[in-house]
Amino acid sequence: MDNLETTLTLIGGPTVLIELNGVRLLTDPTFDPPGDYQGGVLLKKTAGPALTTEQVGPVDAVLLSHDQHFDNLDHGGRAFLGNARTTFTTSAGATRLGANSKSLQPFETATIEGAGGGKLLVTGAPARHGPAGIEPMSGDVIGFLIGRREPGDAIYVTGDTVWYAGTAEVAKRYRPKLIIAFAGSAEPRGRFHMTMDANDVIEAAHAFPNATVVGVHNHGWAHFVESAADLASAFATLRIPDRLAALEAGKPTRFAV
Repeated sequence: MDNLETTLTLIGGPTVLIELNGVRLLTDPTFDPPGDYQGGVLLKKTAGPALTTEQVGPVDAVLLSHDQHFDNLDHGGRAFLGNARTTFTTSAGATRLGANSKSLQPFETATIEGAGGGKLLVTGAPARHGPAGIEPMSGDVIGFLIGRREPGDAIYVTGDTVWYAGTAEVAKRYRPKLIIAFAGSAEPRGRFHMTMDANDVIEAAHAFPNATVVGVHNHGWAHFVESAADLASAFATLRIPDRLAALEAGKPTRFAV
């Protein structure tokens, strides 16, 4: 199968604009300026987005891993959902959001049609937002597999998850060429991580040996304990620095998928 270019533009945190096959997708929209958010725990946003909603423009779909945490859907991000033709998310999230949202179960596939006539397949991927037993506190989350001709042949967006049996099952079924890993080792509730730490991302790199790995969601919020530099250092220490690619906020970067 011939490779096709995709363009990724990091907006900030978990928010990435994906342009592939004439379709524009946006992951977990966050567009607020820095500030504090009081929910189950206090979250502090330390950096604003690299691009405004006006600069991003309309998208064909939002891939929303979950709606219940401000670092994945802040006030500006929630307002942005109206700029998307469809928002794919969890069943619970789709019920809460209503409007143009659609639920996607793990390993369920739907078709996204771009405004310009392009098409992509999007498949739900299992995710667990922290250690075993965290679900009553963290709620449901989901990742996404993006394909051009068959499910998951292009990009895997992990969403907020750790590496566990569900993500390992993704590796058994699919062979994406690009992984967008939500890293940062988030610790908003104590000394256990609720997103991938460096070990988890390295596990993903080994499980998907032919994929380039991009780490996101590792800056802009105070509860992240590992930075992009920490992740790069871990890959370099294990002598696999070529497996990891960096995104510069606001700058489009091209990859072959």
